[in-house]
Amino acid sequence: MSTIIGERGSVETARDMHGFAARFYTDEGNFDIVGINGPVFFINDGILFPDVIHALKPQPNNAIPQATTAHDTAWDFFSQESSSLNLVMLIMAGYGMPRSFRHMDSWGSLQGKVSLLWEEAQKAAGKNADYYRQDLYNAIAAGVYPEWELGVQIMDESDQLAYGFDLLDPTKFVPEELVPITPIGKLTLNRNVANYFAETEQVAFQPGHVVRGIDFSDDPLLQGRLFSYLDTQVNRYGGPNFEQAPINRPRVPVHNNNRDGAAQQFIPTNIAAYSPNTMNYGSAPNRYVSGYLTRQLSPTFADHWSQARMVWNSLSPAEQQIAVNAIRFETSHITSQIIRQNVITQLNMIDNNLAMRVAQVLVDVTVPPPNPTYYNNNVTCGLSVFSGVPTIVGLNFGILASVYSQESMTQAAALAKQFSELGLFVNVVAETLMPGVNLTYSAADAVDFDGVVIASGAENTFFNGTSPLYPLGRPLEIVKNAYQWGKPVGAVGSATNVFSFAGIMTTPGVYLTNDTATLTGDFKAGLMQFKFLDRFPLDPIAYNSSMPSSTGMWHKHGKSASNGNGNDNWQGN
Repeated sequence: MSTIIGERGSVETARDMHGFAARFYTDEGNFDIVGINGPVFFINDGILFPDVIHALKPQPNNAIPQATTAHDTAWDFFSQESSSLNLVMLIMAGYGMPRSFRHMDSWGSLQGKVSLLWEEAQKAAGKNADYYRQDLYNAIAAGVYPEWELGVQIMDESDQLAYGFDLLDPTKFVPEELVPITPIGKLTLNRNVANYFAETEQVAFQPGHVVRGIDFSDDPLLQGRLFSYLDTQVNRYGGPNFEQAPINRPRVPVHNNNRDGAAQQFIPTNIAAYSPNTMNYGSAPNRYVSGYLTRQLSPTFADHWSQARMVWNSLSPAEQQIAVNAIRFETSHITSQIIRQNVITQLNMIDNNLAMRVAQVLVDVTVPPPNPTYYNNNVTCGLSVFSGVPTIVGLNFGILASVYSQESMTQAAALAKQFSELGLFVNVVAETLMPGVNLTYSAADAVDFDGVVIASGAENTFFNGTSPLYPLGRPLEIVKNAYQWGKPVGAVGSATNVFSFAGIMTTPGVYLTNDTATLTGDFKAGLMQFKFLDRFPLDPIAYNSSMPSSTGMWHKHGKSASNGNGNDNWQGN
């Protein structure tokens, strides 16, 4: 698991897609699955692979900004290469900032697929640049092993054009309502590496690592990646023998055509280092194709907006607001008026309401009239990264107390026992470290916890808020931020007065009680919901005629490719 845009050492919680690769050391050699934490990619033409990387990376004149797409070159590319819009919408809707590596998909996360908010991610970046890796390392070290389920969608090759787009287009995905996912295995991370450089830094994944029975599709992006990943590893290692490093070496003898080169560690005795051959059964299976070799994409790849529209339709109003706010932040950093206008024009192809809301914060841009060409009513399930978690085991919980109140310390100890029994990582926070306190207010922040509760007797720490032991107002800030970021929050006994002092209303996810016996049940439900999105304000123009008037679902219909209106083969009910 990794970030993509940022250079080594950059913050991990920047808005970015994240890599997710796995290696199978099979009895026939290595098989690598190399992907990202999203169902699609930015481009559907392999020759654009260097271009998208160049556009997203820091601008070459000043190497700024680091680990973000909030700059001219990224959005210039997005607005010119509209195949990227489907993934851009997912990134802005939360895929770019997972709660942790444990809570992000590529395969299906059994911890749940949930996201941070932008304000949380910014705070985490300032507090701990290694936020995701630290979380993953700590969970594994504590025996809370993260798991992912590997599943496949199985389709007949004859259905390549049956779903309204070309299955070889990597900027599209098949909704699960049409082709359910068939689970075939589970990945469990049950140990940390013994040496980071040897086992992590030196690992060299590439999609060209396959075994018998698995072949490459004609996906043009995959065809390009087969070259680019190999080229990258040769460049990293200074030669072709990166596959001989211990972490890359197959666990069984294998045959390949690699010979010689720097750092060669074996003495090959097979003289037939070529294919096809008759000397060691090295011939590859034949594949027959016909047609003209041309430099163009198939017209079945032409619709870049219908699925981006479906993503927008599938978000709740609060999730749409999160996406709008993200695009506003990103585009507010664009200095070119031409690029800003191009972005608004492309967003209008997805939804006029979306374009209008983003344009509110920009200058010198004009929102075109609604363009209903791609304004379908289709929706799909499973895209949300704010719909809760199936288990709270391994989430972080904060109990806020005060070393100057014995009542709060006694209650904090009892609460810590209760919540630890739920499988949570519990931190008792107070002014100084001492037995029963494992985090101080000087170090703690709301982003450290998925839920917080104030122990009875600690309220004066929040009313006063002034101490040389922590930044001004830090205890109250933790509670306010946790509430603002949609987390479950609560207090016991006299500490419930902190909420009225902070101006926090008793809304869903706020648990104020005198009975600690009911508190764990309340918080368990709140933590499983994960985020209470009704706390987030919505734009006053959040609903207009360009949004779907009825709920549609995708349906397989016919065998031909879409003609571009997004409704030929997929119809909303």
